[in-house]
Amino acid sequence: MNFRWLNALLWGNSVALSWMWGLGLFFSVQITFMFGLQGLLLFAIPNALGLMLFGFLTHRVAESHSGGQESLAIFFDKFSRPFRLILYIYQIVALALTVFALVNYLFVPLKLATGPLLGLYLCLIVFVILAAGCLFGEEFGIQKIKLSHAMLGGLLLACVATILIGLDPLVPQPFAWTSPFQDEWRGARFFGYAIPLVIGLLVGPWLDLQHWQRAIQIHREKSSIRASYFFGGSIFFLMLLFHGCLALWVMTEHGGQFAATAGLDGFKYAHDLVTQYFHTNYKTLGGLMPLAYFSFLAICALTTLDSGYIALKWFLGKNVEKSENMLISLIPKQIIGSPIPTFLLVGLITLGSLLAGLELEYFMVFYASFFVGYAALAIARCFVPNSQQPLPQIRMFSMASMSLAIFAFGYLKSDTALLILGSILPLAYVMWLVFNADLLRVVTERAGEVIEAAAEIPAIKAIAKTVHVATASDVVAPQDHHALGGHFEGKWFVYSMIATYQDTNSVGNVYFGMYGLFVGKTRELFFNVAMPDFDLKTTKFYILTRSYEHKFVRESREFDTITVKIKVADFNRKFCTLEHQIFGSDNELLGKGKQSLLFVSSKDYSLLDIPPEVYTAFIKYT
Repeated sequence: MNFRWLNALLWGNSVALSWMWGLGLFFSVQITFMFGLQGLLLFAIPNALGLMLFGFLTHRVAESHSGGQESLAIFFDKFSRPFRLILYIYQIVALALTVFALVNYLFVPLKLATGPLLGLYLCLIVFVILAAGCLFGEEFGIQKIKLSHAMLGGLLLACVATILIGLDPLVPQPFAWTSPFQDEWRGARFFGYAIPLVIGLLVGPWLDLQHWQRAIQIHREKSSIRASYFFGGSIFFLMLLFHGCLALWVMTEHGGQFAATAGLDGFKYAHDLVTQYFHTNYKTLGGLMPLAYFSFLAICALTTLDSGYIALKWFLGKNVEKSENMLISLIPKQIIGSPIPTFLLVGLITLGSLLAGLELEYFMVFYASFFVGYAALAIARCFVPNSQQPLPQIRMFSMASMSLAIFAFGYLKSDTALLILGSILPLAYVMWLVFNADLLRVVTERAGEVIEAAAEIPAIKAIAKTVHVATASDVVAPQDHHALGGHFEGKWFVYSMIATYQDTNSVGNVYFGMYGLFVGKTRELFFNVAMPDFDLKTTKFYILTRSYEHKFVRESREFDTITVKIKVADFNRKFCTLEHQIFGSDNELLGKGKQSLLFVSSKDYSLLDIPPEVYTAFIKYT
């Protein structure tokens, strides 16, 4: 028990360090500059709660699904399928934001180079930061990262202690609840930041690959995800509080020694407020406190970058192995599955943003608007059964882009209403999607009852025959479990038959080729139940078998009961994979395998994306 708590504490430390990226590092200074202590708490509390809620809810997901220690990994494989692109984009923006913030608010204010050498200097700094993240990520991996972060966390604690001990005076005057400098930030503008921050920070971790990979690894180690993320949220809250209060100390004790700079939009930014102070007073402070602070920033950024490298390597590697895209198959998997190209892209984004004179907030608008709808839908798909419909990719992207534009316009125009609308609009749309799916489900489930009841009306009965369409609920197992048309056991469609003389070979065993026929018969019965309206005369598509594989485990003989189970195991844009298992009379496994289906036009046999009718029919059985 003590070891489990120690393991949870180590993971909690890693969670906190990986979440202390550019957003937590430097926006904690800016929000304190804008709104004082109330702004810092507004930023820190939802941030920490978002981590804790992610841990609490993913713990529930892991416990509610079968698979033991792999239950969360199995769940994530299916859950992440429609979110793969957005998960990847989220990670790119997070890493680019971190590198940009560290360079722009730490190294640029140090003024180590000026003039023509500045561009070369920035390129070298960005390269060194990314290379350090790759090195640490490659060196440790997810199994060892909690240990490397424990060492880095110890160094970070030493840095914090050095700064606190060196404060002069050690106990500063009481911190201001509101900002001592920026009166124009008060009033309605406060709520324009408060509501988007609360929304974005509470749902933010759900699209972060680093947290999903950690939660899966924690569950594999039989530790508590809930406890780990409680420790992580608590440590992270203390780190934010330290950095924000340090900024308050600089403002209240040495406010005249720094100057906020005006950005492209005319707003005043003070992300590098503490960096300026330590740089200006480097010799006065003896060098130790500034060095401790600069090390604090470097450690926080490094523990985000190495986590990002490990998470991308895990995510890209898994998806490349499963991908059946022909274009991807032309490129070596070592390149596509490596995080290095992504890190190079992050470097280009960082350098472009530095040259364009952007600020941290230009990255942050994505997390307050664009990603909100996707994160909310991800949460719904974990816990709301009625949200398990195919992800409307075009509609979701359109809504996300529209909310991003609204929020950005509100930010540039200092319009509180538009800031709030840009964050709430994606949430409202996701609620509508879930409610709409629920309404559709209710109508579908009740349609048969309505038709049956209407058929009993004498006038209708006189002019039409009652037409009954079989559904999954109709195909149930009788007492002997050998339903004529098969039946469902959870996600598996089950059909049983008795092997006879014609199924055997010369020595009395069931001939090996018959197992494929058994699977084919079961598949056709499954299609008949899943898509009862399918008609070969009017269909616009055909379902063809792309590949079939089967592993033989045991033999069966004449008059043995053969039970075939089949279900939808996986699908992407073009292909659908069915998994099957075959059992004998004593419920012993006879064999198992899988098959891949493709879809072609009934007119010219051209390859099609999976038709919407198939998605609608199959999604409930995945």
